[in-house]
Amino acid sequence: MSENLFGQHISKQFNAELEDIRNRVLTMGGLVEQQVLDAVKALTEGDLALAEKVIERDHEVNAMEVAIDEECTQVLARRQPAASDLRLVVAVIKTITDLERIGDQAEKVARMGAHLTKIPRPENQYIEIQHLGELVQHILHNALDVFARMESAAAIDVTREDAKIDREYEATMRQLVTFMMEDPRTIKRSLDVMWAARALERIGDHAKNICEYVIYFVEGKDVRHTELVSRRD
Repeated sequence: MSENLFGQHISKQFNAELEDIRNRVLTMGGLVEQQVLDAVKALTEGDLALAEKVIERDHEVNAMEVAIDEECTQVLARRQPAASDLRLVVAVIKTITDLERIGDQAEKVARMGAHLTKIPRPENQYIEIQHLGELVQHILHNALDVFARMESAAAIDVTREDAKIDREYEATMRQLVTFMMEDPRTIKRSLDVMWAARALERIGDHAKNICEYVIYFVEGKDVRHTELVSRRD
């Protein structure tokens, strides 16, 4: 993001504060992205140590949200921003909330992964979670990239990736239900996988939200629940 996106301020300190907030959001996003990557890997590879690491690091994500939110509150109180500056602060506050929730969902995937290390692994090695995880990691990475560049056109394109995640999630759920009906012995394992799949689907929703906040900042329009970002290709 260039300084022009912050507007022209007499106070260089104000520019520095906005830039610091942006950088801290991107740092938080990087941690959350790694949490998702590690959670999926822990589950699909049966890595208990990695699952526990993801669970333990969730407090770091929470602490980042609190710190950035406090900085935004101070900017609102001291600077009383208007127009695009105010939209930026609002977009940041909303974005870190979604990032924190993505962290929570990654923790859930890791917890399911930890549970699954205690029972025999299926022949497919949880390939359904691997596929869903790849789609989710892709949309999250792209959403963070859109936030870094603050490009509304790209943000709209990324929101449409969520439709692929929804379809993959629905297919996964149907497959797991079939497994349970055909062999009741798979019920416990399938339920854990279902919870993990649901967490991943929610991560896709939160990534889409982040793109919508970018559109709000750039265009000054709230496009949530509108055809602009909800229609599927």
